[in-house]
Amino acid sequence: MITILIPIRNEYENLEEIETVFRKSFNNNEDYEVVLINDFSSDDTLIKAKEISNTNKRFKVLDNKKKGLGGAISLGIENANGKYICIMMADLSDDISDLKKYHLLISENNFDAIFGSRFVKDSKIIDYPRNKLILNRIFNFLVKITFLNSYNDYTNAFKIYKSSVLKSFLPLVSESFNVFLEIPLKTISRNHTFKVTPVSWKGRKKGAAKFKIQELRSKYIFTLLYCLLEKLLLKKRKN
Repeated sequence: MITILIPIRNEYENLEEIETVFRKSFNNNEDYEVVLINDFSSDDTLIKAKEISNTNKRFKVLDNKKKGLGGAISLGIENANGKYICIMMADLSDDISDLKKYHLLISENNFDAIFGSRFVKDSKIIDYPRNKLILNRIFNFLVKITFLNSYNDYTNAFKIYKSSVLKSFLPLVSESFNVFLEIPLKTISRNHTFKVTPVSWKGRKKGAAKFKIQELRSKYIFTLLYCLLEKLLLKKRKN
């Protein structure tokens, strides 16, 4: 089974389309579950999510008790039933065909993780805000140099992992979007195997973006330094 974790905060407008995409993309023989983790929504997101789970048994709803993406992702990992866990965003920016490619790659090759990249050959990006793109490339280059690793899209949430790997990372330290940096860096520093593959990404069409770079800059730097320290300590312990 594969578990797809989708954190949701004020995503009422996108929930119906999310359910439709999964229902039309997977047949009844495919073993999967979609876990919607409500992160303190102030609109009718939780009500709508529960309505969907009542009509589509593939969907499960969790209500986060520790506000923030870090808490939502941790709760989802704890309650995931799948052998593999994929994290997707509720803005429908990720392509369901890439999810199926992820699942095939990780299950047939026994990798610990598959890292998608929006910035390699054969990847495709639509409507990425220019300022955000520039900051993304600068920060990911910094992480790449700091960690001495060739991967170039650390901050992209959309990745797949063996469930056992993600559960071994708990409790997660990050409270916000920086959780999506913490997880791949821990994967690398703990020497788990992974493969990089191109993915498609498109900008949000409905609802408001939750990512605020001004509010998150210090959190990303903290996570980078924290994971670098862990990497150095693990290396020292081995020596």
